[in-house]
Amino acid sequence: MDNSTEDVTLITAFINDVIELYDSRNSFQSKLKEIASGYDLSDPMNHVPIQVYNDMCAKIENEIGLINTKRLGRKIGERAYKTMLKMELITENCEPIEMMEALKEVASVVIIDPKKRGWEITDKGENYIIMRRTQTFNRSLQFGILDELIRKTFVYNPVITYYKSIEKGDEYDEYKISWTKA
Repeated sequence: MDNSTEDVTLITAFINDVIELYDSRNSFQSKLKEIASGYDLSDPMNHVPIQVYNDMCAKIENEIGLINTKRLGRKIGERAYKTMLKMELITENCEPIEMMEALKEVASVVIIDPKKRGWEITDKGENYIIMRRTQTFNRSLQFGILDELIRKTFVYNPVITYYKSIEKGDEYDEYKISWTKA
């Protein structure tokens, strides 16, 4: 996987989501604000380097823990869902494959990457989808994002697991999203 972040930017709305999640923890929130210092966060559509976002997510995972990283992922997933609805990429009654196609599309809008990295769908079946992460965003946070989004499709018993993992020597992280239907 290409882990370079040169010239890759992300809209500040996601940076603000990270900071706002820790409103009740002033000392930790100030650490996050320090990471983003020097960037104009007043307009949610401004772009900042994705490395700012990655550094914030790493700080959360390293200092507060994996559960908080996934919790943040759920918040980011909710923002992505609302953005997809606003952009009319999905409807409130969309199917899982439509949701993941929309995730690919919204990621390409909110993240500007000269190399066009983001998400790829590598496989799909009646009750599963395999998503490949090709961008540098936090690998643990993606569990929360994917879980939040798949639950919006009203499937039963959604489960997200690594299908392939960089930690195990694979080139990319791939997430298997599976579920049951009524």
